[in-house]
Amino acid sequence: MMGPIAMASVTQAIEPGPARGQIEALWRALRFNPLATVGALFILVFVMFALFAPWIAPYDPSQIELPARLLGPSTRHWLGTDELGRDILSRIIFGARISMLVGASVVAGSLLLGLLVGCTAGYYGGRIDRFVNIIMMNAFLSFPGFLLAIAFVAFLGPGLVNLILALIIGGWVGYARLVRAQVLATKEREYVEAARAIGAGDFWIITRHILPNMIQPVIVQAAIGMAGAILAEATMSFLGLGVAPPTASWGSMLNDGRSHLFDAPHLVIFPAITVMLAVLSFNFIGDALRDYLDPRSRIEAGL
Repeated sequence: MMGPIAMASVTQAIEPGPARGQIEALWRALRFNPLATVGALFILVFVMFALFAPWIAPYDPSQIELPARLLGPSTRHWLGTDELGRDILSRIIFGARISMLVGASVVAGSLLLGLLVGCTAGYYGGRIDRFVNIIMMNAFLSFPGFLLAIAFVAFLGPGLVNLILALIIGGWVGYARLVRAQVLATKEREYVEAARAIGAGDFWIITRHILPNMIQPVIVQAAIGMAGAILAEATMSFLGLGVAPPTASWGSMLNDGRSHLFDAPHLVIFPAITVMLAVLSFNFIGDALRDYLDPRSRIEAGL
């Protein structure tokens, strides 16, 4: 049995590692895509909001000022105030924390679970694959993911942790199916057979030879999944199944403002625009990454 260093040296000439300049080419694909550039800028803004909200927000998002309730945009309150006199801009900035945290946590959890299940089913095949693909995945797919998340939160009660777990339970299957399909196609490649021939273990083959060569479509799915997770969090919070008040959340702000849709429309317009920009930004990034992985699109774009 050969050691890891020997395995790496023997398979280095066989395994197609990442092409030189691949990261630079990916950066060019994003940089020269106007929509992806705009999306990246908005994502950067939202991330800055999430990280530095206490220093960026002009007011305490929970500060109640009844004499200033339902004020329109002004120099004092740039986006106006809600029915309790709370500054809408400050609540949007702090709401970015919830949206970015939920989005990143849901995508990370769903991706890790999908990688574990998909790699196991695709690599070992046989009864394991039949159980995972036919029974396990189909059982979860028989219920709409969003309705499954609603049922989970309704059973355990609203809260940030329960919301994240619910969205992971409803969203991991898509990642698992994609990973399984990629593993099935990758495990028959010559460099994987060469690694088996020299005695490499399953864990070594999966982590060093299969995952690096099938992860790109999964990254695209993760980028688009961030948009879906942010939208799902806003929807759940709108339904009262997200974080508990008075914590600022984009979805709860929409719920609070719906009763003032005609007399104070800014309560709904600004949070809705924020959700739209966040979802579109991640979709733009996902589309740019998908175009980069399409050889015909790369040739047309000169990448």
